[in-house]
Amino acid sequence: MSEVGLLNQQVRVDGRLFRSGSGTFFVKGFAYGPFAPDANGVPLPTKEQISKDFEIIKSLNANLLRVYHTPPVWFLDAVAEAGLRLLVDVPWGKHLDFLGDRKSKQEAIERIRTAARLCAGHPAVFGLSVANEFAPDLIRWVGRKQLGGFINQLIYEAKSVAPEVLCTFSNYPTTEYLEADAVDFHSFNVYLHNPKEFRNYLARLENLTDGKPLLLTETGADSIRQGEPHQAEIIRGKLETIRHAGLAGAILFSYTDEWFTGGYPITDWAFGVVDAQRQPKPSAKVVQEIFSQGFVPSPQPAPKVSVIVATHNGGRTLASCLRSLERLEYPHYEVIVVNDGSTDDTAQIAKGFPKVKLINHPQNQGLSVARNTGLKAAEGEIIVYTDDDCRVNEHWLSYLCDGLIHSDCVAVGGPNYQPPEDSAVARAVMASPGGPAAVLLTDLTAEHIPGCNMAFWKWALEEIGGFDPIFMKAGDDVDVCWRIQQKGWKIAWQPAAFVWHARRNTVKAYLRQQYGYGEAETLLACKHPEYFNSLGACTWKGRIYATNTSIPSLGHSRVYHGIFGTALFQTLYSPAPAPGLLTLTSLEYHIGITLPLILLSIFSHFFIPLAAVSLGASIAICILAACQQKLERPRWWSRPLVALLWFLQPIYRSYARYKTRLSEPSPPLQNMESLEAAALGSFNARRQSFAFWIEKLEPPKTSLDRTTFLSIFQNDLTQKGYIVRQDMGWDDFDLLIHGGFWTRLGLLTFCEPHKDGNAMLRIRFTTRWSSAFKTIWGLSIFFKLLLIASLHSVCPWIWTILILLPVLPLWCRSQKKTLMRCVTSELLQFAGRHDLRLMEHNGSRP
Repeated sequence: MSEVGLLNQQVRVDGRLFRSGSGTFFVKGFAYGPFAPDANGVPLPTKEQISKDFEIIKSLNANLLRVYHTPPVWFLDAVAEAGLRLLVDVPWGKHLDFLGDRKSKQEAIERIRTAARLCAGHPAVFGLSVANEFAPDLIRWVGRKQLGGFINQLIYEAKSVAPEVLCTFSNYPTTEYLEADAVDFHSFNVYLHNPKEFRNYLARLENLTDGKPLLLTETGADSIRQGEPHQAEIIRGKLETIRHAGLAGAILFSYTDEWFTGGYPITDWAFGVVDAQRQPKPSAKVVQEIFSQGFVPSPQPAPKVSVIVATHNGGRTLASCLRSLERLEYPHYEVIVVNDGSTDDTAQIAKGFPKVKLINHPQNQGLSVARNTGLKAAEGEIIVYTDDDCRVNEHWLSYLCDGLIHSDCVAVGGPNYQPPEDSAVARAVMASPGGPAAVLLTDLTAEHIPGCNMAFWKWALEEIGGFDPIFMKAGDDVDVCWRIQQKGWKIAWQPAAFVWHARRNTVKAYLRQQYGYGEAETLLACKHPEYFNSLGACTWKGRIYATNTSIPSLGHSRVYHGIFGTALFQTLYSPAPAPGLLTLTSLEYHIGITLPLILLSIFSHFFIPLAAVSLGASIAICILAACQQKLERPRWWSRPLVALLWFLQPIYRSYARYKTRLSEPSPPLQNMESLEAAALGSFNARRQSFAFWIEKLEPPKTSLDRTTFLSIFQNDLTQKGYIVRQDMGWDDFDLLIHGGFWTRLGLLTFCEPHKDGNAMLRIRFTTRWSSAFKTIWGLSIFFKLLLIASLHSVCPWIWTILILLPVLPLWCRSQKKTLMRCVTSELLQFAGRHDLRLMEHNGSRP
């Protein structure tokens, strides 16, 4: 196809990428000008010089120019004829107090509309920038939100004239906090030269943007201060970093050293890759080389990759997923579909793709087993997982593998975005809590990556034993990420490797998903109790990466401007999430506070206002959360639906969590003969202490030291079915042993050194209530006080509850005693196997 034919294909946005026709359009551009104005006031060189410039620019393999004025039509035609595209910056009085002056404001709007009319439908026009770099003191003067709103208004004005034109505004690090939601893509001018700082800042920008393309609209280096050879090195480093970071492209400032601004020619800066006489500098050759390459990184040699899709009854979306995987441009990969006992047409759909390796499970065995089946069948060095309801772009695998290969990590993940064709209900689900999201420790490393978009070195996944089969519906990705980090390994984050991930499109499907997540959380809490709070909710070290707010907040955002607004990097600090607010929407709050007040209000008018306040507080938090979410193309009922889902989600998820935890099996009760044979004497269900004599052994044998004892004893208990948590460095125990839902047992050790290398190992067991018991018992006391306060309404059920309330701790006390006997028996059997001599029990000889 000719260059003009290619230009006739409109550039559009597709996630973080630009597209032209069916291909990806990566911006490889130069800033062109501004130049000294001619006799007609047009800031452009002569037509002859422009023609020569375009020949040089095309020889450098560029495809776009940026100009800082609204050009005449003949220039647009010349750009199109040269096979280039144009990003037009519209000049207006942005240095003035335009929001305080109606005339200046209207003039800005008219200039934008005029530029949009000129650009509408022209094949050379890539996009329109409605502003370039606002001064930070101006933003403080007019207000950040007010200026962001005006930028949105300018974009809406441009779209009203030319709806097909892409619109943006160019920002820079000093004012990165300035936001305008209406932009089609994000533009930043960044001149950092330090490679590490430059890469880190690009990662920050990628995570700050909301899934739209990120374009560097200005970057470069001054050859006067840096020297021409160093300028070439800096530009090479910047362009390579931009490629690996996965940006949508870059515009170098500038093409030539000829530069005119503020009414004067600029002679003490030289950012061009050619000088004012159009003689090339060393940087021109560097740009020509890099612009000639594909802008997507391609590792050489490329390790083979196995893409695994585990599916159960995923026929509705599987075909779309596999079609997108067929289009991957990665040179060496295979696709494995594990059909986990589907009863729909999943198998038939997968057979329609000849290059797909299909493995059928005769019956549903769960997500983890299916993923392990794919792992065993995989031939690749890198194992990649995605879901059957995901769709990928052709560069996804390249970016994912590049993020893994060029890091010291063993795993990598990327974001998942909602497909633009999703329904309005699905968009409301996207704004509701509990969706699949990554948790970031830094802009480049993650604590958790979602299972729909993750990759691992195969050896690392095999070394940790793959996925745990107990996770049948969800939680397997969280477990794997935690086990990887417990090995001391790291997980990388690559924002460019995104997938389109369809959300649940009905309320019923969403709540069913959250119920499954609640069940998985209980399994995770049993296996990794150190990551959960007293109510069984997960606590993360990092921050949740999501387009929408996962926890509502109070207060307003603040910007650090520096003294007198002079800081070079001015940062927006959003109000800290207020997780305490979510307590008012929790199942525990509803059962412990709201429900008793509602029941009591039936018998006493005194409790009616209290019940109304309690329920109203929960509803208010849900409404607050719904108002803080970003909604794409909302309907009139979208935010009410989001508020409803914020109300229902914690109830469904917590109910599943408690239901699973209450069915948690008690620890295995061992034969008590060892206790009786040891003649331990009195047995205290709350506290037991032991002292074992450890003889020094002659080499090559080694004596059992305290830490070795703890490690071996923990493994021994775990193998027998106990749930054991290690001390995290802040605890008053060495090991914490779970005794079902209600009780825990803490184990603390101390080693006394004795002569001749012998030692006395002292061990103390202390039983304690679980945090869940304390919470429930505290709520029951509160309920009891409320009942007493309403005794004037003499009702039989009130007396029944008052009588039964003390039964709970009595029953749980028996659970404590059982747990103590079990673990004591295990300890004595362990001592017998390892030749440990019992010297003391509860301070006396046995």
